[in-house]
Amino acid sequence: MKHAVLVVLTVAVGASPALAQTGNGAPSGPHYNLNIIGVEKAKNPTLTGSERHTIFVALGRTGGVTSRIYLTPSLDFKVCDGNAFDAAFDCNGRQIAPEGAVFSLPCNTNITSEPTDPGPLFPCDAADPKLAYEVWARALGGPGGAAVITTCATDAETGEEICSTENVLLVRNKGKSTFTNVTQELTSLVGCVSDPATDEVICGRFALFRDEFVDWFWQYANRGLRLAQIRFYPI
Repeated sequence: MKHAVLVVLTVAVGASPALAQTGNGAPSGPHYNLNIIGVEKAKNPTLTGSERHTIFVALGRTGGVTSRIYLTPSLDFKVCDGNAFDAAFDCNGRQIAPEGAVFSLPCNTNITSEPTDPGPLFPCDAADPKLAYEVWARALGGPGGAAVITTCATDAETGEEICSTENVLLVRNKGKSTFTNVTQELTSLVGCVSDPATDEVICGRFALFRDEFVDWFWQYANRGLRLAQIRFYPI
């Protein structure tokens, strides 16, 4: 294991910074748009091998249900597998999990350490594809639905699944829906892992795809939210 260094209409992604805000609270400028759609019945098509921008997850209207959206490293934002109800396939057609959707994205260099973090910031590994970007999200669809999105991964040393101590709560209230900045929550994990070199526990904020972890995913706990819209803005 490497030693850590202390220290959401789709527009083509470019290098322009997202500065001005729009009327819905999101930045203006080029971005990638991802729609996560809650449905009552499982989708039958595999929903792989296309340029789709949608992922289908369980709706959970009568008590809540959890789906997984696995994350894989890539220079591009892309839905590899839009069906969270069947086997999860990456963008190369390789099955990576028995069930789940798959989304590829770069490691984000635009994350920072918070005063409440249990340790330092562990940035992107040198070999991983990386980009500086912001992530914004909002809840859409009929009023009353909600979903919680949490970044999780598996400790590479112990095999234990670990979910971040922070998450994103999306609630569809009546009236206009506005975007919230969720960059930190969806592109990093706050938690602790084992260090096999020292038998010590390392705690802090870990960037996506750090080699202390494997099998990164978003845990999508849905209670009736029909649509979550997530935008990714290069900065």
